[in-house]
Amino acid sequence: MDKTTCKNPNIKTTEDAQNAIKSLFGGLIQQMLEAEREEYLGYSKYDYTNKNTTNSRNGKSKK
Repeated sequence: MDKTTCKNPNIKTTEDAQNAIKSLFGGLIQQMLEAEREEYLGYSKYDYTNKNTTNSRNGKSKK
């Protein structure tokens, strides 16, 4: 965090500080998790050409 974030007058409680940290790092962590999922599955979210299975990413398939 930079000095302006640390001296933010809106941060008065630990919950305020936690929310500020979540907003700073939330997007980064989400991107890291998506990259890990794509590496594990072997194809990106909308790349159906490299998909080697008939099962969908959302977990739904014919019963």
